[in-house]
Amino acid sequence: MEIIVRASIVFLVLFLIARGTGKRELSQLTVFELILLVTMGDLVQQGVTQEDMSITGAALSVGTIAFWILVMSVVSYHWKGTRPVIEGVPVVVVHDGQPILEALRFERVTLEELKEGARSQGISDLGTVRLAVLEQDGRFSFVTEDGERHEDQMDERAT
Repeated sequence: MEIIVRASIVFLVLFLIARGTGKRELSQLTVFELILLVTMGDLVQQGVTQEDMSITGAALSVGTIAFWILVMSVVSYHWKGTRPVIEGVPVVVVHDGQPILEALRFERVTLEELKEGARSQGISDLGTVRLAVLEQDGRFSFVTEDGERHEDQMDERAT
């Protein structure tokens, strides 16, 4: 029972950290952030299972975290009001060609990162962008003056 409680607490801590660190795709992680994520995995394991090296302990801890992920998914699906808290919200970062600096600052996205996202989608000038949105998953979506919609493409290796 102790492993289940520990795994539940660790899940809550990881959820709060993930929501608090902002929107960033895996491909945008710095080397330090990637190392931190790998290290966190080992630290979480130690905190959840303590000295329990049994298969039962591992199954209970993984099962508990999977259970909480499923619960969050069901809650988000059935109760629309919980989605902004659980999944986040898209944020408008460019309107009528003008970057919204306050939104960029709040999301900790630099103007250079925004421009890089636009260039990766064939947009050379933010002035031609009617609307740019930082999506919940950290990708940019752009709508240009000609009404054409541009979105980051998912990495084919991830599918």
